[in-house]
Formats: sequence, C-alpha cells, structure tokens
Amino acid sequence: MALDDSKSNAGSDKSVKGRLLDTAEGLFCERGFKGTSIRDIAASAGCNIASVNYYFGSKEGLYEEVWHRHLIPMRDSRIASINKVMSRAEGRHNLEDLLRSFADTFVGSMVDTSKTSRLSKLMAREYIDSHLPTDMFVNEVMTPTISAMHRALMKTCPDLDESKVLPIVFSVIGQLVHLVHIKTMFEHSGDDLSLPIFDSNEIIEHIVKFSAAGIRAYTGK
Repeated sequence: MALDDSKSNAGSDKSVKGRLLDTAEGLFCERGFKGTSIRDIAASAGCNIASVNYYFGSKEGLYEEVWHRHLIPMRDSRIASINKVMSRAEGRHNLEDLLRSFADTFVGSMVDTSKTSRLSKLMAREYIDSHLPTDMFVNEVMTPTISAMHRALMKTCPDLDESKVLPIVFSVIGQLVHLVHIKTMFEHSGDDLSLPIFDSNEIIEHIVKFSAAGIRAYTGK
C-alpha cells in the first residue's frame, strides 16, 4: 500500500507543478512579471498559494523555471545537432554538414508556433522589464552552445585561428536569428501584400555556403 501511495503522491506532485508552470507561463505572457501575483497563479491553477513556494521557492523561482522549460530543450537540441555531426565514424567532419545541422535545428526550434509564440511574448516582456538573473542566459544557453561549436569548428578546421571562432559563431547565429524574424514577418503579413516567395530551406543553404566560405577564407584554404 505504501508503494501505491508513493506513486500516487509523485503523480500528484507532477500534476500540481505542471499546472503551476503552465498557468504561470500564460499569465506572465499576458500580464508580465509585475502584473502577475502568486495569488493569481495559484487561483488560476486551482492550487493553494503555499504550493508555489513549496515547488519553486518564490515567484522569481517560478519565473525562472518557466524560462528553463523553453531554454534548456532549445540549448540541448542545438548541442545535440553539433555532437551528431562530430560523432560520425572515420573522422569525416564536413564543415557544411556541421553548419547545416546546427542551422536546421536552430531555426526549427524557433518556428514551432505552439512554443515560440509564448517564448516571443516572454522575451518581449523581459526586454521591457527584466527579472531574470543577468547571467542566466549566458551561463545556461550561450556559453555551452558556443563551447560545443568552438570544439567542433576547431576539429573540423584545425588551421582556423581560435581567436576567430567567437565572431564566426556570433555571425552564424545572427544570420539565423534574422532568418527566423523575417520568416515570422512574412507569415504574418497577410495575403494582400506583394512579397517574394520565402523558402527558409533555401536561405539556410545560403547561410551555410556563405559562412563556410568565410571560415575557409580565415584558414587560407
């Protein structure tokens, strides 16, 4: 009986925590951090106020966990795309394959409309009124991703000057972020505007070839 109770409690904990996260995310998107109280979250989630402190420690802790649900899977998928290319047998590490795999994963993770819409709203709120730890995004997303790409680029292009790696990574990411923004703008422009046909795969291929050419120019090959 004790084992069954334990399973029941574990399932209940997961349900309560998940409801709090789902509810908080929606309210933070709609009202922002300051405009959302713990009482609002608990009431909308059908939980008591103490449950917020029990699972997250504070409203700030809950807010950070909402962000983690977006950022950590995004980071992990990007690093996995790098590792997948680099784990191929026989040491065949192709620069274009590395850039293409990273680009496909980067863009794909940011155009999942079910998640990206909320993430975009959270970002907009955070830009206006910041409440995240200043080093959270850098330490938990940027640094691990850049480190993984740094190792991959140096292994793929051993003649590359290490001092060029950071600008290269920022350049590639900047192009991909711009691609996502343009893609979103085109998709929400309506049918009444005369816009050129937008093929994200074609743009990704351009970014891959353009970036690979620039990287090879640094190595003199």
